[in-house]
Amino acid sequence: MHGELIELSTGATLHYEEKGEGEPVVVVHGLLGTARDELGEVIDWLAESYRVFGLTLRGYGASLPKPRRFPPDFYYTDADDVVAFMDALDLDRVHYLGFSDGGEIGLILGGKHPDRFRSVSVWGAIGFLGPAVREEVRKYYPATWVTDEVKARHGIDDPNPMIKEWVEAIVSMVDAGGDISLHLADRIRAPLLLMLGETDYLNPPEYARILVERAGQGRLEMFPCGHEIHDQQPEAFRRVVGDFLASVSGS
Repeated sequence: MHGELIELSTGATLHYEEKGEGEPVVVVHGLLGTARDELGEVIDWLAESYRVFGLTLRGYGASLPKPRRFPPDFYYTDADDVVAFMDALDLDRVHYLGFSDGGEIGLILGGKHPDRFRSVSVWGAIGFLGPAVREEVRKYYPATWVTDEVKARHGIDDPNPMIKEWVEAIVSMVDAGGDISLHLADRIRAPLLLMLGETDYLNPPEYARILVERAGQGRLEMFPCGHEIHDQQPEAFRRVVGDFLASVSGS
């Protein structure tokens, strides 16, 4: 296992770690995460069977540019970075796993670049932001919930400007109709595994079912927990993801 920085054609410089051997898997974290801090155990488990790339998105951790920005189309900027990362490492087709914001990125990638993905697995993401999300995300500001550890991880003195911009971006998406990637769902040709916690209030399953029905090979799995399925239901998460990846490996 090692961590490296790689300059991309998009202008970003991303930190990543590579571990294991086998078919390539790209793993992407969520808001205020990094590959290692948020999904380290997932990466280590996957690396027992696959060649895993834990990718830290621009502006987080050691990745650049800083500060992390959230324009209204930030999910698409991040998706472009992932494809540029794959190009830079000559990764033609990969399995993709993404959590939360990383999941939303994965749904965009599956629709925009269907030939680049062997499979797409996401949790805590549904490709759509319903009206109820507006008030939920407004609770994130002011950012009193951001710990000193998280501030240090990302080199943030005051998290309020960053979180304010994130909230405003999400609200603008809701106000624009809420469609992040739902319009791309019928272009997803890779096998799709979408996972939700039953008490994940930001991601109602009714929207997830619409996306899964539109995708060519979509499947929805529900878990008795909240947003962080990989932490709250680790054994069930590994069983479902492991079986799914085994069923699509070699494709």
